[in-house]
Amino acid sequence: MAVARPEAPLGVFDSGLGGLTVVRALKERCPSESIVYLGDTARVPYGTRSPETIIRYAMGCARVLVGQGVKAIVVACNTVSAVALDALRVEFDLPVLGVIVPGARAAVAAAGGGPIGVLGTRGTIASGAYPRAIAAVSTRAEVVGQPAPLLVPLVEEGWLEGEVPQLVVRRYVEPLMQQRVRAIVLGCTHFPLLKAVIAEVARELSSHEVAIVDSAEATAEDVEKFLAERGLASQRPANEATLELLVTDLPKSFAEVASRFLGHEVENVRAVDL
Repeated sequence: MAVARPEAPLGVFDSGLGGLTVVRALKERCPSESIVYLGDTARVPYGTRSPETIIRYAMGCARVLVGQGVKAIVVACNTVSAVALDALRVEFDLPVLGVIVPGARAAVAAAGGGPIGVLGTRGTIASGAYPRAIAAVSTRAEVVGQPAPLLVPLVEEGWLEGEVPQLVVRRYVEPLMQQRVRAIVLGCTHFPLLKAVIAEVARELSSHEVAIVDSAEATAEDVEKFLAERGLASQRPANEATLELLVTDLPKSFAEVASRFLGHEVENVRAVDL
C-alpha cells in the first residue's frame, strides 16, 4: 500500500446528502483534518439498486476522491458499506473504512446483551450486513432489522419534528419495541437528524431504556483511532483545515440542504462528472 501524507485530506463519499452527518461528526472528532466530500446526487438513492450497480457507482466515486489525493476513504453510506467495501479495498491502494462495523461495535456495547434493532434502507437491511458485523463482535446478540424507507425523504424535506415524522417513526420503531430491543442502530446516515424523534418514540413505546446508536459518531471515533495508529493524523491547526464539497448534480440545491446536515451555512459546492 502506498505511503500517504498525514496532511493529505480524508475522502468521504455517499450517494447524496446523508454522509454529511459523518462529515459533521468527523469535523467534531478530528478538527485538524481536511475533508473532500463527494455526494453522488445524480444517481441517488443507492438503497434500491442491485449490488452490481452499487459496486460500479462506488468505484466511480472512489476514483474521483483518489484523484483529489486523499489519504484514506471513508464510505459514509450504509448501503455501499454493506455490499462494496471489499471490492473497494481490492481496487484501491489506500485505506477504505465503512460505517457498519463501528456502528455494530457501538450497538453491542450499548445493548448490554439485549436484542439490537437496526433501522436502515431496504438495501442495507436486505444485505444482512449488520447481523454479520454484530455477530463478529458478539455471537449471542439477537438482531432485528427494520427497513425505514420514508425516513430519508423526511430528512431531505426538512421534516424533522412535528406530527408527520412522529407518526412515520412510530410505524418503524414499534415492531422493534415489540421485540424488546435494548439498542437501535441508526443504519442510514440520514437518520441522525431524526435521532431525537426516534429516541422520544422509543421511550413512549418501551418500558425499559433504549439506547440510540449513531453510526456517524461511531465511525468518526474509529477514523480518529485509525489515523492515530497509522501515524496519519493531521497536525495542522484546526482553523486551517478545509472542507471541499463535490456533487455529481444540482450543486445549488445541495448547498441549500447541506447546511441542515452540517449545522452551518454552505457556500461553495462544485459539480464533477463521473
